Amino acid sequence: MQLRRLNLSRYVCGHRAIVLALSLTACVAYSQQSNKPNILHIVADDLGWKDVGFNGCTDIKTPNLDKLAAEGAKFTQFYVQPMCTPTRAALMTGRYPFRYGLQTIVIPTAAGYGLDTSEWLMPQCLKEAGYKTAIIGKWHLGHADKKYWPKQRGFDYQYGAMIGELDYFTHDEHGVLDWFRDNKPVREKGYTTTLLGDDAVKYIDAQDPSKPFYLYLTFNAPHTPYQAPKEYIAKYASIQDPTRRTYAAMVDCLDENIGKVVGALDKKGLRDNTLILFHSDNGGTRNKMFTGQMADVSKINLPCDNGQYRDGKGSLFEGGCRVCALANWPGHIKAQTVDGMIHAVDIYPTLAALAGASTANCKPLDGVNVWDTIAEGKPSPRTELIYNVEPFRAAVRHGDWKLIWRTLLPTSVDLYNLAEDPYETNNIAAAHPDKVAAMQQRLEALGKESAEPLALLYIVQTAMKANVPLLPSDEAFYTDDDDDPTPPKIGTAH
Repeated sequence: MQLRRLNLSRYVCGHRAIVLALSLTACVAYSQQSNKPNILHIVADDLGWKDVGFNGCTDIKTPNLDKLAAEGAKFTQFYVQPMCTPTRAALMTGRYPFRYGLQTIVIPTAAGYGLDTSEWLMPQCLKEAGYKTAIIGKWHLGHADKKYWPKQRGFDYQYGAMIGELDYFTHDEHGVLDWFRDNKPVREKGYTTTLLGDDAVKYIDAQDPSKPFYLYLTFNAPHTPYQAPKEYIAKYASIQDPTRRTYAAMVDCLDENIGKVVGALDKKGLRDNTLILFHSDNGGTRNKMFTGQMADVSKINLPCDNGQYRDGKGSLFEGGCRVCALANWPGHIKAQTVDGMIHAVDIYPTLAALAGASTANCKPLDGVNVWDTIAEGKPSPRTELIYNVEPFRAAVRHGDWKLIWRTLLPTSVDLYNLAEDPYETNNIAAAHPDKVAAMQQRLEALGKESAEPLALLYIVQTAMKANVPLLPSDEAFYTDDDDDPTPPKIGTAH
């Protein structure tokens, strides 16, 4: 009897020890998981550098973004690629887009190519580290084949547009719906900015606090077409230019929805363990050639404001690549202005390090971990910045020196010292031939490493497929003799 009691006692004690061990293991696992920050990565589309309050805008109200900037890090030298697709590719790969053919323009609506499927993308990397991953908003890294779609590239959840230039109310481009949830078309009413904000709130509300998430919230605002709900436009009646008035309404709605998403984090109790990163995908549009395929902008003033930075979207000048940006994480990022150089390719390795994720599956990264720069304002480990490398132009920055080289005839070279001339008003290439030669040599080497631009291949191939001669009709020929000085008449051919 005593032996049975002893055995029973040992059994109970052993059972308790197992339970305790399992509990401790679970606690440790939970602690490790909960120490991984949630990541809310917000990208605006074609937002001007000075179209937010924290960069000095006075006619557009952005209180939610301004609050995040005031309480976190506001960046003065946050760089992206000069256009949408290249920037989004750089963010997702941690590699410059000239390495895989996405360096030139955006993926056209009718094109069938996309981001190389052999690239190991950020959501794939973070999923391996235990993250739930979601994209709510614009993708624009391949749309004609589902192998390029977000759900096939590491995202657990997807909602929004595959291309991204669409009507804000009908969600289509030229009559073709571009609005999906988890690969299935969605037909619904609503303004895209509001729909994306609402869906992000629902996503956050549904999250398990013990499991970290990466939410890539990519608004299509304020890209063309310039459209906004009437109630937002009415708030800016004091702005005389009608396009700027509508644009202001678009940015206002964008800011309001970002505030709504941050409020959802607060309500869920996740705010203190969530890193928020916000930036534009390129500078505001200042050249009508880069406004997109849908909007007729021939009779309007472009509304974007990049401040004193030269030019805008599509350009290698600072106005095209230096964008408004901030980072906020209570208790981890101090309130400060960060002057160190950060490029879009740096986001991947930085977030991977914070998440404890391995980048072993990645191809060689161009990005570097800039967390100490973001969080503490320490000097950036980045000393070189590649603006882009294309067959017809390229630009590089070494320290404060920036070179823009246009290789098409007639060629041209611009050299600026950005510490002394941040607005690129004084080309000093002629005074520094040795500096120019060294920086050109660097770009030449990168050019030899570059993949062929898929956009240029697509354009050439499309043109060559037009095998029917395009000739004028008979009515287009003049009936009068060439030597007749009288004004010709349109009629039948000679």
